[in-house]
Amino acid sequence: MKRFAMTGVAGYVAPRHLKAIKETGNILTAALDPHDSVGILDSYFPETEFFTQFERFERKLEKLKSEPDKGIDFLTVCSPNHVHDTHIRLGLHSGADVICEKPMVLFPGNLAPLEKLEAETGKRVYTVMQLRSHPALISFREKMKYNRNDTKQLVQLTYITRRGNWYFHSWKGEDEKSGGVSTNIGIHLFDLLIWFFGSVEKSFLFFSERNKMSGMLELEKANVVWYLSIDSRDLPLRVREAGKQTFRSIKVGADELEFTDGFTDLHTNVYREILGGRGLGIADARPSIETVFKIRSSQLSPKGDFVHPLLSGNEL
Repeated sequence: MKRFAMTGVAGYVAPRHLKAIKETGNILTAALDPHDSVGILDSYFPETEFFTQFERFERKLEKLKSEPDKGIDFLTVCSPNHVHDTHIRLGLHSGADVICEKPMVLFPGNLAPLEKLEAETGKRVYTVMQLRSHPALISFREKMKYNRNDTKQLVQLTYITRRGNWYFHSWKGEDEKSGGVSTNIGIHLFDLLIWFFGSVEKSFLFFSERNKMSGMLELEKANVVWYLSIDSRDLPLRVREAGKQTFRSIKVGADELEFTDGFTDLHTNVYREILGGRGLGIADARPSIETVFKIRSSQLSPKGDFVHPLLSGNEL
């Protein structure tokens, strides 16, 4: 049984991690969040020591480290994106491996120092790219891998997920804290594209507003037009009529893979891989972090002939 601590335990994604820690037979020793709406702990680990102040949480981890057989084995980082780097460092200095929600960091330049700290502490930083364990996406990748067509595929990626007005009043609506839509919403999808079709050769940004973005990636094996949105008006009519709030799709030629469902129950699989020594680390996270950083730093490019249908005013 491994001992965990967690930052950001009051956040949106924390329950998935609490469930994963529980389902893999481990315990949560301590948790941190500046907000005290953490009743979710009663459903999983009611004995967890809870802190609202970073300094007190840090001292707790330091104390546990100094006591025989009481130090934490893992720190799970679910805090806002802009403090991931700080909390990862806390975990490593506490003698723990770290499991960090996406994105691991906002700036690619922060990765090399973390690798150095890994080497100094002998501990590892793991990333959460749970879509790589989605059965339909694994099958899709295998199909693409054995496609012997030397011509680059033409691919259309769409990710639309409704977010209410609260979003822009939270840290997620502040680009300097979240990285904006491309990072906070899209990094899983860009990781998938690179996993499917190889490294990024060129990137173009065609459209950018605070609630939606669109562009194109030229990858080793595909040219991909992508569209990310948190505006419910962009959802296909059939999705809205079905009462759903999210639409995820990859279209290759005439073939479409919709993976709207089966997205939220993958964290336990990620934890099993990490606990089994097969987790994804800094090197795996780097390509998508570099990609989204380039996207959010880009100037708009003129649109060519190959753009996403929603950018041309067409229905999906």
